[in-house]
Amino acid sequence: MSEKKVSPLFRFLKWCVRTVYPKIKVVGEEKIPHEPCLIVANHCQMHGPIAAELYTPGPHDIWCAHQMMQLKEVPAYAYQDFWNGKPKGIRWLYKIASYAIAPLCVVVFNGANTIAVYRDSRIINTFKNTVKSLSEGKNVVVFPEHLEKHNHIVYDFQDKFIDIARLYYKKTGKELCFLPVYIAPSRKEMHFGEMTRFSTQVPIDEERSRICNYLMDEITRVAEALPEHRVVPYENLPKKYHPSNKR
Repeated sequence: MSEKKVSPLFRFLKWCVRTVYPKIKVVGEEKIPHEPCLIVANHCQMHGPIAAELYTPGPHDIWCAHQMMQLKEVPAYAYQDFWNGKPKGIRWLYKIASYAIAPLCVVVFNGANTIAVYRDSRIINTFKNTVKSLSEGKNVVVFPEHLEKHNHIVYDFQDKFIDIARLYYKKTGKELCFLPVYIAPSRKEMHFGEMTRFSTQVPIDEERSRICNYLMDEITRVAEALPEHRVVPYENLPKKYHPSNKR
């Protein structure tokens, strides 16, 4: 397994982020299986990827929107994803900001342990690179939420990432584990839940549904078991709209 070469600028930027970003306490590390797995987390805006990059135990790669890795595509994607909900009168500032951050985004997201995620026919490259990482003994962190609210903790999961398990089984003969993790920025913690394993004996449509529902339910269970705190949602909402973990 060859080590990824990264630039001195990336190392410096990562040091800066680690210095200013609150240290995240990892809870339940013993639940990580002694075999490669897909770690499935709530996105919690920018906090999920940052916490995953800095604090996920062991060798790992992280899914990243390919637009954030390409200079020409960063501005439009960043503005739409991060700042489209800002008041109309100041949106022009955020459009400028989306261009200003583009060069740094390219350095950061290409230097980090990332796998480019595509939403078109190139998704097969995402899947193949994911299976390659798993086959090399690394865990892979994914954030499958999209803009459809599931409950007060998570948004609905897109389910096609479950198909990685079929490719992994075809390559290795092993049934892949899916490990849920709840990231709680307001508590400066990430909590691992109980894993589930893909079954090749069940139709894929049923497995997609079962595993996604299990992961969402388990992340919700872990979140609700914690003392009361504010949940950082997938959607980029102002802090005053962040829900409590208690119903």
